Order: sequence, then C-alpha cells, then structure tokens
Amino acid sequence: MTATNKPNIVLDVSGVNKSFGGLRALTNVNLQVEEGKVHAIIGPNGAGKSTLLNVCIGRIKPDNGHVVFNGETLDRHQPHEINQLGVSRVFQTPEIFADLNLLENVMIPAFAKRDGAFTFNAIRAVSAEKELREEAEEILHDVGLYERRTHLAGSLSRGDKRRLELGMCLIQKPKLLLLDEPTAGMARHDTNMTIELLKRIKARGMTKVIIEHDMHVVFSLADKISVLAQGTVIAEGLPEEVRGNPRVKEAYLGEAH
Repeated sequence: MTATNKPNIVLDVSGVNKSFGGLRALTNVNLQVEEGKVHAIIGPNGAGKSTLLNVCIGRIKPDNGHVVFNGETLDRHQPHEINQLGVSRVFQTPEIFADLNLLENVMIPAFAKRDGAFTFNAIRAVSAEKELREEAEEILHDVGLYERRTHLAGSLSRGDKRRLELGMCLIQKPKLLLLDEPTAGMARHDTNMTIELLKRIKARGMTKVIIEHDMHVVFSLADKISVLAQGTVIAEGLPEEVRGNPRVKEAYLGEAH
C-alpha cells in the first residue's frame, strides 16, 4: 500500500448555522478549502453566499458551528484580527478611499497591517518610504492600473475600482483571498482582463474562495465548486461534476431533471 499525501486544508467551515430573526440564512454548512486551490461558491441570489463569507471574516458571528483557518478557530476573532492572520476579502461593492490616489490606496493596507493602524496624514508621510512605494507600484502594474497611479481613486470606473481593491488585498500578501463577485457589473473586456489577472495570481499558489454568478469566470478558474441553495450546500465537486449535477441544474441553472 502506498501512502497518499492528504491535502492541507486552509479553511474548514464546520456545521455553521446562521439566522436573522425568523430567516435561516445558513443551515449546517460544511466547506473545506485546500491550500493553493480556487474554491468557487455558486448559487442563486439569496442562497447565503455573502453571509458565509461574512462569517469567515468575522463580520457576522455564526449561531453555532466553527470556522477554522490554518488551525486557528476564528469564531471569537474580530475582523481586523482575522485579517492580521492572513485573510483578505474583495467585496461586492469596492471599498476604496475615493479622495486618495491609487498609489496611496494600495499602500494603506500594507501600512495598516505593519503598524496596526493608520491616519491619512500618516499614509501620506509614509508614502516617501521607497520600499513600500515600489511594492505598491508593482502591485498597480500587476492589476493594470500603474499608469493612473496618481489619479484619485474616485475617478475610476467600477471595473477599475474592483481591480484597485484587489491590489489593496494583494499587497497584504494574504494566505487566503476571498472574492465576492469580482466581475459583477463589468463589461466583457474588463471581465476577461480580471480572469487573466486571477489566473496569474492562481499560478503563484495563493488560496482563493470566489463567489461568482458568471459561469464563464467560474469554469475558467475553479478547481472545486460548492453550490448553495437556500443556505444549504446541495452539491460539491470538480467543475465537470457540478456542471452535470441534476440538482444544480434545477436549483441554479433553471433546468428540470
């Protein structure tokens, strides 16, 4: 008998339940994300996908169940503590600093992670630090925004704001990157640019969880897919397995058995 190497589980969601009043948002959700993989979560609107990510980053506390990241139980951690542990998230609506330029926006998270806090005056002062500036410029080049590094972030299109927020996450060098609909609202050209960017990140071995409605994006990137419907995982597996699952076709793709 030959020994097999067990995959390293970076994120382990176990038996998570969450209700808001009488609304059950998550019911006994179990999810395991392997190191270096892209794990997609798909499902119809209202399935509980964003709620699940909010539980993972500490914005929402589960009623019961556990979330474990690299062996650390996150249930009692605050969002900033979870971020310090190596978890970053790109939100549905980009969270950027509209009155700062792109370079300053990318420098802020690195500065905050290093020093634990920041002020706008501090980030403008620290912008003179050559090493931090060069790293931020490299990130902006990576996400295709280097030429506009001195522009105010508020002037960007929606697609560019999403790429900027991705850059703000990447400079933190996260061990786990959570992306909530990273191509939502993008034109096809911007979507394809984002797919190529995420493929380059994937090649570096960064572990990612991605929520996405665009199946072209999902099947271009995902190593494994979990399907949520009404707060419950109804299917999980390789992309080709999920694509052919009759429950998925009925619940999500709108097809009958």
